[in-house]
Amino acid sequence: MTIYRTTVYILFLAFLTIFSCKPGREQTEKIAPKQPALFVPEDLEATLWAESPQLYNPTNLDVDIKGRIWVTEAVNYRDFNNAKGHLQHPAGDRVMILEDTNQDGVADSSKVFVQDKDLRSPLGIAVLGNKIVVSCSPSVIIYTDENGDDKPDKKEIFLKGFGGLDHDHGLHAGLAGPDGKLYFITGNAGPHKVTDKNGQTIQAGSVYTGGTPYNEKNTPALKSSDGRIYTGGFAFRINPDGTGLEALAHNFRNSYEIGVDSYGNLWQNDNDDQVATCRTSWVMEGSNAGYFSTTGERTWQADRRPGQSIETAHWHQEDPGVLPVGDLYGSGSPTGIVLNEDDALGKKYRGLLLSADAGRNIIFGYYPQLKGAGYPLAGRSNFISSVETDNTDYRWYQIEENKAKWFRPSDVTMGTDGAIYVADFFDPVVGGHQMNDKQGYGRIYRITPKNKKLTPPVIDLSNTEGQVQALLNPAINVRNQGFELLKVQGEKALPRVKAILNSDNPYHRARAIWLLSQLRVSGIKEVTTLFRDEDPNIRITAFRALRQANPQKILDYAGQLARDKSPAVRREVILAVREVPLAKSEPILLTLIDGYDEQDRWYLNALGIALENKAEAFYPALLKHFSAQNPEDWPPPVANLVWELHPPSAVKALQERALSQKLSVKEREKSLVALAFTPTQAASDAVRQISQKGAADMVPLAQYWLQFRKTNDWQPYLKDWKTPADQLPEAHPELLVLRKKVADPKLSINQRQNAAMALVKSKAGKLYLVDLAANEALSDTIRQAVKEQMLQEEDRYMKPLIANYFTPSDSAAYPIKALNDLPADVAKGKKLMYGNCLVCHKMGNAGGEIGPVLTHINQKYDKPSLFQAIVHPEAGIAFGSEPYLISLKNGGIVYGLLLSEGPVVTVLDIYGRRYMMEASQVISKKQLKTSPMPSPKHLQLSQQDVADITAFLLQKDKSL
Repeated sequence: MTIYRTTVYILFLAFLTIFSCKPGREQTEKIAPKQPALFVPEDLEATLWAESPQLYNPTNLDVDIKGRIWVTEAVNYRDFNNAKGHLQHPAGDRVMILEDTNQDGVADSSKVFVQDKDLRSPLGIAVLGNKIVVSCSPSVIIYTDENGDDKPDKKEIFLKGFGGLDHDHGLHAGLAGPDGKLYFITGNAGPHKVTDKNGQTIQAGSVYTGGTPYNEKNTPALKSSDGRIYTGGFAFRINPDGTGLEALAHNFRNSYEIGVDSYGNLWQNDNDDQVATCRTSWVMEGSNAGYFSTTGERTWQADRRPGQSIETAHWHQEDPGVLPVGDLYGSGSPTGIVLNEDDALGKKYRGLLLSADAGRNIIFGYYPQLKGAGYPLAGRSNFISSVETDNTDYRWYQIEENKAKWFRPSDVTMGTDGAIYVADFFDPVVGGHQMNDKQGYGRIYRITPKNKKLTPPVIDLSNTEGQVQALLNPAINVRNQGFELLKVQGEKALPRVKAILNSDNPYHRARAIWLLSQLRVSGIKEVTTLFRDEDPNIRITAFRALRQANPQKILDYAGQLARDKSPAVRREVILAVREVPLAKSEPILLTLIDGYDEQDRWYLNALGIALENKAEAFYPALLKHFSAQNPEDWPPPVANLVWELHPPSAVKALQERALSQKLSVKEREKSLVALAFTPTQAASDAVRQISQKGAADMVPLAQYWLQFRKTNDWQPYLKDWKTPADQLPEAHPELLVLRKKVADPKLSINQRQNAAMALVKSKAGKLYLVDLAANEALSDTIRQAVKEQMLQEEDRYMKPLIANYFTPSDSAAYPIKALNDLPADVAKGKKLMYGNCLVCHKMGNAGGEIGPVLTHINQKYDKPSLFQAIVHPEAGIAFGSEPYLISLKNGGIVYGLLLSEGPVVTVLDIYGRRYMMEASQVISKKQLKTSPMPSPKHLQLSQQDVADITAFLLQKDKSL
């Protein structure tokens, strides 16, 4: 659908004008964008509904049954970076209640619900009647307002053990699903170790550390109560009474919010390490979303294969067992997500998935449509934004005072009136590093139809009609109140709920299905009749609801739908038999496999999820079912399934296929990949033979897998496999002896100083001195003695590292205001860019891959923010780009990025060389607080050079 744009002008007071406040309110300076505020479709309009001082730094929104907006604030976000000169709330962050009492379209009431020192940068809120559920690592906190005075009377730590204190990669927003359960998602700042009230535990970890001083240790490969390993960020649900904790999907990087629609579909948008690979995805239950290696012991950079694009490698899209990526839309910082199920904005907007991206100053719009077993999310539109051309028009960046790119939509939600409400964090910087807006300014926008007044309905929950009205409301957690009260009525409510099945709104029908399934025998019987409904989404909803409400009959239900004409319905049946013993589920699974069309990655992934830990037992039945005894003649369904499942007993057959001259190169490579994901000695031996006997096009790939798998799954089987010498750091045993002397307090100061003077003669020795300084093991006397020689180092990558520990940074020579006033030469900037920055960064097909990709950096940063990133690289180190010093028992030392931990430690050094070393050889791993990116001073760039490079980076067309 083509969406025409209209400019929405909002009149603001001038910059620095004092906001007129009611008595008792805080006062703040009001920030005044001079450009148009928001662009929306032409039949809608955006208005400013609330702003500071009514709220500050909003992170998440929810709506109560009165139509009031509840807001979590993060004023105290990352005080270790932002305390100086910024607004602070020493008593803790707050939850605010905002209301438009006179229905004129502007909030006129703002009050504090709670301010709590346990609230440090809360990232989620769900208003469930008088229970206010707040997500704030390390806990889910429930505040209960028992007397209705908008103040909490009780506080409960509902769940605890989440990583990510004061970190936007921690615990994110929760909401009530259509089944009455609570749904949450986390980022990858683990380890997360969460236990419900029945003792069920979920653990999720990875190699990721950093971002805050509180996130210094993480642990990959943690097993949960169900025996599974969950990695990175994970989605989960739990009963409102604190029981039934259940992981739904894992291995996200940093999904900000999990969206749950009335069919029970899960939606998420995930951030990236590069400026190229953000995604919006439908999430399949049980799936691995593909950010880290499966157990979290390796980063995607460590797993990236020769020839793989960053986009493919970043989400492990060519690995078996990984969820298809969905819409990969490039750079950004995705945040809130919600699906509009109402017609208040106009019927054409029903089914619109709204996905906010704070980095792109935009809220994308999708209309999810089933394709096969999943949702590819094609047809993305720029639905709401502060810039007309999706941040790619250079004119938006020419004037510092233009605040169009300060629009940082942190959340988007639906009001009880059917309007869209958007929280704006408002800052020139986005991401987990700093806040440059010292006022803590924030605002909420309201999107409504033109020439139509939307008002919050008055809902009376004391009667059935009011409860139904709540159930059918656009606001997700308001619906939950109606659901719970109708559920309490039991079969008495059956006729009224059944009537909803006649609605022309399929989302309303879906909500009735979930409720009917919980209205005892009569309701369950009614739901089973919907297996014959024409709408596959309704059939899916009915099956999902009955799976929860009547699990003892799951095989019966599965049997009824195993031959359904919709691949999406069959996919849901596949997932449902995951926990059913193979002896009982095998016939149904074989029937479901007959429905696999050979191309559908969602369907294949679902089969892999269902057969997890059963692949070995199922493999003979699969071959027999297809009469596939000759590996060279396997039909595509068998070849694809064996790739996805890679059972150990398939090794011989896979080796035969990989060596076959009858098969295409693609088919042979796929067989080799399946072998590489089989963690057995037989598989490693098979790949050895392929490296010796295979065709010329297979030998290099087999050698790569042997070299790579020696660092992880096949380490015990490849001890005699010779790793190339350039994979190991150069040994310096003599330097290690000197380091020990420098740090030994038993030696005299002269002995220690002489050892330090010996170290300073080499680059490796200088790294050891930095290591000592970083560990506060270098005395001031020795530091002064070696300082002059340390600072004489000319290496452009070591200079900023040494300067950080041996002399204060001189950033005053590059003031942002002065840079902004300089005229820029774009052509010169391109030349400087290619001569300096592309050593580490990639742009298009050129450059290195140590730092983030810069091709679309103009979509994420404005002019002042880019100046800041170039002049002060240490102030905003990208997650995943935190440098380490790794010292070894042989005296070697490496400065670079940590790519993997576990039996083998993998490091990408600052020059782009990859080193792999057995963990037993590592003495220490020190994460540094400095940036590996040299400052302009260390690159010998002038102020004018910085201005020119910035101008080039902000071009839409960088071929200029």
